[in-house]
Amino acid sequence: MSSTDVRTQIRDFLASRRARITPEQAGLPAYGGNRRVQGLRREEVAMLAGVSVDYYVRMERGNLGGASDSVLEGLADALHLDEAERTHLFDLARQSAPVTRSRRSPAPHTKVRPVIQQVLDAMPDTPAWVRNGRHDIIAMNQMARALYSPVLSGARQRANTTWFVFMDPAAEDFFVDYDRIAADAAAMLRLEAGRRPNDKALIELVGELSTHSELFRQRWAAHNVKFHRSGTKRLRHPVVGQLDLDFESMELASEPDLRLNIYTSAVGTPTADALKMLASWAASPANA
Repeated sequence: MSSTDVRTQIRDFLASRRARITPEQAGLPAYGGNRRVQGLRREEVAMLAGVSVDYYVRMERGNLGGASDSVLEGLADALHLDEAERTHLFDLARQSAPVTRSRRSPAPHTKVRPVIQQVLDAMPDTPAWVRNGRHDIIAMNQMARALYSPVLSGARQRANTTWFVFMDPAAEDFFVDYDRIAADAAAMLRLEAGRRPNDKALIELVGELSTHSELFRQRWAAHNVKFHRSGTKRLRHPVVGQLDLDFESMELASEPDLRLNIYTSAVGTPTADALKMLASWAASPANA
């Protein structure tokens, strides 16, 4: 990603966050009923952030290089940024800073250490899998392979959940809440792009999705970012039917660029029974 691309990301991100906040939400008087801009004016953001109008205009044009943490925090407060958005803002500021020495970050992992696979396999009744920041599936246990069989059946060499969401027609049937899943997938990938703008494989993935998926282009253009740490996921599995799953996604302390995803359900629920059926199906000779 070139410096021009980073400036464009900054410009579009700040403009989109400014446009969503009304003067009333910001605690400002709204004089007259005919405002020429959607959301806050630049001078209003500057006042709320405690910077000059000229300085804010420079920032919104894509120049965050040299902005102090206190300035960025003031800007985040003025724009009502949540935790993921604040993280994204600081990532973009870091990428905007002048390069004084090589700061190339390690490439995202494409495999796990054997002990991590052992951890996954030690949970035989629970779907558990590991992904990297660009959503490549790196490792799975048997239950996860059974659960995500539609994702793994695609023609892509390395399974990628976001590619599946936007490129495989089966995704709309597999995910009950497909629109939310699509929005979340694009938002998580946008967050990773701010953190790793020079990841060649990520750039290629975004390029492929942008070329072939109108829905991805729309979601990507929204500049939304999101953490994906816990929640519920509803799936229509081709073998055991609908599954209403609770999920936890956690960073591996020994491998900070990888996330462990675990799906569970409350005891005695239809989904718990369906998971037992899925375990039996996964253990059958035809699927082992």
